[in-house]
Amino acid sequence: MIVGVPKELYPGEARVAMVPDLIPMLTKRGIEVVVESGAGDAAGHLDAAYEKKGAKVAAGRDEVFEKADIIAQVRSYGGDSDASKDDLSRMKDGQLILGQADALGNAEKTKELAAKKVRLFSMELIPRITRAQSMDVLSSQANIAGYKAVLIGGNELPKMFPMMMTAAGTIAPAKLFVIGAGVAGLSAVATAKRLGAVVHAFDVRPEVREQIESLGGKFVEVELDTEEAEGEGGYAKEQSEEFLRKQRELLAKVVADSDVVVTTAAIPGKKSPLIVTAEMVKQMRPRSVIVDLASERGGNCELTVHGETVIEHGVTIIGPENVTSTVATHASQMYAKNIQSLLNHLVDKEGKLTLDLDDEITGGTLVTNDGDVIHPRVREILGLPELKKPEPAEAKHESNEKKEE
Repeated sequence: MIVGVPKELYPGEARVAMVPDLIPMLTKRGIEVVVESGAGDAAGHLDAAYEKKGAKVAAGRDEVFEKADIIAQVRSYGGDSDASKDDLSRMKDGQLILGQADALGNAEKTKELAAKKVRLFSMELIPRITRAQSMDVLSSQANIAGYKAVLIGGNELPKMFPMMMTAAGTIAPAKLFVIGAGVAGLSAVATAKRLGAVVHAFDVRPEVREQIESLGGKFVEVELDTEEAEGEGGYAKEQSEEFLRKQRELLAKVVADSDVVVTTAAIPGKKSPLIVTAEMVKQMRPRSVIVDLASERGGNCELTVHGETVIEHGVTIIGPENVTSTVATHASQMYAKNIQSLLNHLVDKEGKLTLDLDDEITGGTLVTNDGDVIHPRVREILGLPELKKPEPAEAKHESNEKKEE
């Protein structure tokens, strides 16, 4: 079994899907690794480091795709704005593609991959269950994004985060407000607290209160009907416009009193919910900062421009693009561990591939197989009929016996 690691083609993407330190663990499982020359440079992993750990370095991309049974990527076709479209011609019948393909947000692209008869494992679809935690790329990368968002906000804020008592007087601590207490939000709470800020956080799921408070944050109580606020996979579920309107009204005072607002509310495959309106920004203090981690899908702030920093009503609004790539060394380390864990799940100890579509992890992540789109949620988005599950062998036998009778 050979795993190929091509260089990432998405503009500004510095991460790599496999790091040298994990290669010996794959080798023990009978998996060889072929890395495109320069694939790890931006993350601090040079070709020599891969070779030292037992990987083969390929001079070109064609060689990687030609040799590999499995292709491991950070952003695969569908999740990289067509940057790797030329890879379609390099893919082979039956080849496995492991990468973030944005299968729910860019479902049309999955049909092209199905036509190539490759098996796409869209990494962002890894189910959030206990035995899949080590494979969960959304959590590993969101953890980094939440940490970096606080640093970005602190860098733009003309204040220090901690309280300081000096001979020149006492400096009050900065106030930071986190909207959305998923993995990224909780990471932001913990980071801001470590830096000495007074931290408040809000989420539509009241059960996260304990998690926020355990990290030193204060939960913002909003009296709304939040029943069934948690959707599939542990994410917040899409709410009605009326719910969001009331939520914005109740959060306006907290936003106005904050020095830094970090927004992280996202719904997989959906547009980001609008939480911070232009009017709310107008009420904030001059030189306050908003870091909108949901900007890629429209943003939680009405005035966010993805990939840009704008100033509106004296407030700096940042819509960062690919935050995790700015921490490429550790982001790659964590992502590669997710990939290695999935490979351990798919490849047995003899180095043979085993795909059990009834398994919750395999069935929940595999999007294309045998020339068709098979993932139920992706098929629904594409308007395709529900696939019928194969009839068990025992049931078929009984059915044949009845016909004979």
